[in-house]
Amino acid sequence: MIRSTLLLISIAGSLSAQVSFDRLLNAPKEPQNWLTYSGSNMSQRYSPLTQITPENVKNLDLQWVYQARSLEKFEATALVVDGIMYTVQAPNDVIALDAVTGRVFWTYQFTPSPAARPCCGRVNRGLAILGDTLFMGTIDAHLIAIDAKNGKPLWDTTVAKADAGYAITHAPLVVKDKVIVGTAGGEYGIRGFIAAYDVRSGKEAWRFYTIPGPGEPGHETWAGDSWRTGGASVWMTGSYDPQSNLTYWGVGNPGPDYNGDLRKGDNLYSDSVVALDADTGKLKWYYQFSPHDEFDYDSVQVPVLADMQWREKDGQMRPRKLMLWANRNGLFYALDRTTGEFLMGKPFVEVTWMNGFDEKGRPMRVPGKVATPEGTLIFPGNHGGTNWNNPAFSPRTGLFYVGAWAGYSSVFKKEDDEYTEGRRYVGGGQRSAIPGGATTPVPPTNLRNETEGYGAIRALDAATGERKWEFKMNDVTDAGILTTASDLLFSGGREGYFFALDARNGALLWKALVGGTVASGPMTYSVGGRQYVAVAAGNSLFTFALRQ
Repeated sequence: MIRSTLLLISIAGSLSAQVSFDRLLNAPKEPQNWLTYSGSNMSQRYSPLTQITPENVKNLDLQWVYQARSLEKFEATALVVDGIMYTVQAPNDVIALDAVTGRVFWTYQFTPSPAARPCCGRVNRGLAILGDTLFMGTIDAHLIAIDAKNGKPLWDTTVAKADAGYAITHAPLVVKDKVIVGTAGGEYGIRGFIAAYDVRSGKEAWRFYTIPGPGEPGHETWAGDSWRTGGASVWMTGSYDPQSNLTYWGVGNPGPDYNGDLRKGDNLYSDSVVALDADTGKLKWYYQFSPHDEFDYDSVQVPVLADMQWREKDGQMRPRKLMLWANRNGLFYALDRTTGEFLMGKPFVEVTWMNGFDEKGRPMRVPGKVATPEGTLIFPGNHGGTNWNNPAFSPRTGLFYVGAWAGYSSVFKKEDDEYTEGRRYVGGGQRSAIPGGATTPVPPTNLRNETEGYGAIRALDAATGERKWEFKMNDVTDAGILTTASDLLFSGGREGYFFALDARNGALLWKALVGGTVASGPMTYSVGGRQYVAVAAGNSLFTFALRQ
């Protein structure tokens, strides 16, 4: 059932967003708003706002709290458009609020099909906007357009079959007159894809399958018919470069997750980033981070785009259009985002599955470091060196910031499995060494990692991959990161705190108890000249501003 509940009709009826695509392209020029999931199409999660500084951040006070009705994880990053905040309470209710007071204008409620079975929670990570229309993907694989003025649905497109395991959990990406989404469901043996839809009608404009079919380049990297059930899902938002007209998307693990015997080959384009022509969906280039993945690492992190000086092989510094990527497999990468050229790869946590790259940038596997029937200990563990939680890049500091799981490993075990539509198809499992990520107890020989492992914010020199500083936590973290032009960094973790660090050196400047896990990306905006910072924690949304 779908119904729209209107509150404060006289106010809500006058709401008008009118966000042109030109505004989306130039989002950094209006820092008072937060117009896309990652703040801009470059996905840096960097705000030019400077009212809150390292000197006065200690004066932040809580302004208002929105209490979600759902007890599911609150992983959405809100949008703010001209004083109106739009967010999603799990699984798929869209809320419009006054960004100053938290007062609710309207609620659009969507009830997903009972067939929906996302692998990792009934979650939604956010919205996209164009004109006065909001776009939301649902856990039963629908794409819905909603009137931002009043919360009424405009169109509803079925993207894929929920009963086959397909879902949409990420915030859509708007490019020109299209809204782009990818399908989750890698643990159910789907054939993943990325598709673009006309923003006015909801009709499909193009589709790119993340597993090549017969006759397509890369099909030979899947043995037999394994391509039909190979996973390669997409469950985090992509990025867009208007100069090349390329949109970039990270692709998830091959299926079954842990038993590669059933899908011999590199398994393209799983565990890859793909660069697609935004108008046609045609593949321009790809880079595979983890060929023939048997650790369920995925590569679904948000691609971070940056323009920097780069030291070339001849030692000269030249400008490069880069893609920066801290991957779940434990490695930090720099790629040329125009050509896909591999420029650098360096571990940012302990890595034991590979020990270097060949001349083409392919990782060199360590013999014996594979999933086995008996179980094999691998660093990083199944959660990875990081996961879906958003990194950030500051053009001011030149540092890339990532929420890392340090000293974390898993014992990976493979088993025989048989595909049945709509059922989990993983081919084994893993035993994790860090509390909170464990599926079963770990062997005594690995207990040292339980005491040594921890969560951290790690700051990496984007030009070298060298770690510049670390902020260590007592527990692991699922939180995203925000940086600002005043050299502040905001994040959180499982300890229940939201905090601010000095982005230059990692010093703790302020923290507030929010009472629940921070598992979203903080964002910032301003209304009437006053800067606010908002973050979801537990099942509530908290908004802070300087004391007046």
